[in-house]
Amino acid sequence: MKPLIIIVGPTAVGKTALGVALARTLQGEIISGDSVQVYKKLDIGSAKPSLEEQGGIRHHLLDFLDPAEPFSVAQFQNLAQKAIQDIQSRGKIPIVVGGTGLYIRSLIDPFDFVETGSETIRQYWTDFYQKHGKEALHTELAKIDPVSAKRLHPNDTVRIVRALEVCQLTGKPYSQVRGKKDTQYPKLPPNILYLGLNAPREIIYERINKRCEIMVEEGLIEEALNIIREGYSPKIKPLQSIGYRHALLYLFGKVTLPEMMRIFQRDTRHFAKRQLTWFRRDPRITWYNTYEEEMKNILESIIDTCSRL
Repeated sequence: MKPLIIIVGPTAVGKTALGVALARTLQGEIISGDSVQVYKKLDIGSAKPSLEEQGGIRHHLLDFLDPAEPFSVAQFQNLAQKAIQDIQSRGKIPIVVGGTGLYIRSLIDPFDFVETGSETIRQYWTDFYQKHGKEALHTELAKIDPVSAKRLHPNDTVRIVRALEVCQLTGKPYSQVRGKKDTQYPKLPPNILYLGLNAPREIIYERINKRCEIMVEEGLIEEALNIIREGYSPKIKPLQSIGYRHALLYLFGKVTLPEMMRIFQRDTRHFAKRQLTWFRRDPRITWYNTYEEEMKNILESIIDTCSRL
């Protein structure tokens, strides 16, 4: 059976470059496992690979959705599974690259998601967040589902709103609806190569700080402004993601540019830490250190593993 390669890790660790190199060597195609890169118009802040960075490799689930359109993990699960089947049916190797942990787990573990939702309930909690702030929103979740509140960081407002929505829809805590699958790691089929990239924390943080500076230099603020000028609400989900919400704070005069940069870098570092915490729990991941090992050696090791499947 053709392998399915999955590459995870914190932001700025080198996942995109490795994915493209593998795809070029193994006749593969890439499936993006990022929750923001699915959206059109959001290029700089999502670190979406440019055409040059894509290296002529076909990418799936990248840059295809209008920013105002909702997109859930259930939708990702469905579309990504179809993409995997399509790629394999053409004799090529699917390579999933991304740092959105739940998206990745949805592909390799038996996660079932509540497809239906309530726009009314969702809008209520979105308005609540806009009026009272993220800490108050997190407190509301803690009242009815302390398990989920402990798992979700107050900054993760999208998932907190989703948890509150499911609680009201089902009459049960979101943590019970999800069950215990988050902490269960069943054995994977032998054809799945689950790979993690990491580096020393100080190196990752240095790369993140530099990446944030480059994003602003390349036009992150202008990109956010253009989206607003096109008539999109600043409350839409992708504009609440890291980078865009910081740009909007500056555009709306809430912070100075130096302060925006400081909290942008800080929040991105915190996000990378949460990514690592999520992935490190999974004992099935084979880890590579991109600081201690040259990328070509990592590439050769993975190719050798694929050849023995």
